[in-house]
Order: sequence, then structure tokens, then C-alpha cells
Amino acid sequence: MNLAVDGGKLLYALGVAFALGALVYFTRDVVFGLSVTVTALLLFVGFLAAFVAGLALDRDALDVVAYALSGLSYLVGVGYVLTRYTVGETGTFLLLGVSAALFLGLGYAVREHDLAVDGRTAQFVLVGTLAVSGVFVGADAATGGVTYTTELDDETTARLTPAEAAEPRSAVEVSVGTVVARNDSPFTRPIDLPSGRACAVGVDTQRVTDRLGLRYDPRPDGTPLAGGGERSYELQVIVPTPAGNETSVTYGIERGESCDVRRETPTILLVDSEKTAE
Repeated sequence: MNLAVDGGKLLYALGVAFALGALVYFTRDVVFGLSVTVTALLLFVGFLAAFVAGLALDRDALDVVAYALSGLSYLVGVGYVLTRYTVGETGTFLLLGVSAALFLGLGYAVREHDLAVDGRTAQFVLVGTLAVSGVFVGADAATGGVTYTTELDDETTARLTPAEAAEPRSAVEVSVGTVVARNDSPFTRPIDLPSGRACAVGVDTQRVTDRLGLRYDPRPDGTPLAGGGERSYELQVIVPTPAGNETSVTYGIERGESCDVRRETPTILLVDSEKTAE
């Protein structure tokens, strides 16, 4: 049995595998802070650049590596578009069908008609793709990101049923304000709603009152915000209620820097909240 391994091809395979990992990580929107639009564009530009490089290379296996990188970039780009945009079942079918036709056509042209480009043409294409990428990345950086404005209510009322009011450690979800996400740039961008915590003070309860998490309605589902658009979310907090038989408790709502404060009346404090505006 011949167990000899071509070291060069093994290294090529490892390079392609790591390239796939890099492409997938790139789509997580955590490295460069790019918009959804520009991220998708760069993936498809990478497909074009790698494909043209494959057409220009004539060394053994290097053209195959370039085609593999091209295909991976396109595949990740299609997956990114399908997960970040609402294209629907028909749109998904059409995108996959067009992609299949594209690669079948490219494969036929390369294999049956010896499609190729010379080195000079390949250089022009690569320089052009870099220039286009630079323009869009620059425009992306210049137009800023999504801004968040938080408007808090003056007070909120927790309403309970008689059975809930009789429980010594009841809790109820209340609305404390509204968060508006606004995208003033022309590019679609991901939404990262403000994080933070809330605490309830001035209420006689044994619950831990400095670990009240913030919630949003509607719940964030990862849908990005189109350029020029805005979206509103109701800001909610699950608050403790005093032991006793009260069926409603009214809380004042304030911003604060710490939960280590005292209030004479039930109060919800929002502290450590990021990306919010007064």
C-alpha cells in the first residue's frame, strides 16, 4: 500500500481550510465593524478576485486552490445573505438556482473551452476589485453606525392578580421606556441593542434587587436594519413586588450610577446601560 502523501497538496488543503474559517469568522460582524451590505460585497469581490487568479495561474494545483478559495468565498457570501436578509423561500430558491447555473457555466467554460486570462488582465481585475473594495469600506466607515436613543417613562405600574399579590416573592414584567434604533447610513447594518442592568429600590422584598435584566419587545432576532431605517423596541424589566396583598405597585423610573442608594418609594434604577442617550 502506497501511503506517500504529497506535502505540497497537504499544505494547500490546510490553507484552504483555514481560509474557510477566516471567511466564516469574518461574517460574524465582530472584527471590522462593517455593515451587512459591505460585508456581503467583499465576500463576492473575493470570489471574483480568486476566480480570476485561478484563470491566470498555470502552475500545478495552484489554479485548483484559487478556484477552491473562489468557491468558498461565494458559498459563505450566499450563506451570509440568506441569514442576514429576509429573502423568503422563493428568493432562496432563485439564489441557489442562479448560483448552480453560474458555477456549472464557469466549470464548462474552464474545462471545455480552456477559459483563461493573461497575467496583465488578471492584474487589472485584481487592482480594480481592491479599488472598489476600498471605496465601499471607506464609505462604510465614514457614514457611521446605528445610533440608539432611550426614552424612559416617568413611572410604571406593576399589576398583579390577587393570587400573585398573595405570594411573598411575586415578580412581574413592566415597561419602563422605549429604545429607538436609527440607521442614518445608506448601508444595512446589524443591530446591537443597549445592554445594562436594572435594580429596584425602595421596595420591601427579599429578592435580589440589583440583578434585574433588561428585555426588549419585540425580542431581537438578528434582523439587520436597512439604510435610512429605524426600529422601536419597548424596554422591559422584571421587577419584584412587595409582600402583601397589593394588586398594583407603582414604580418611579430613574437613571443611576449605582444600585447602592435608598428611596422612600418603589423605584426602578437603570444603571451601566451602554449606547443609550438621555
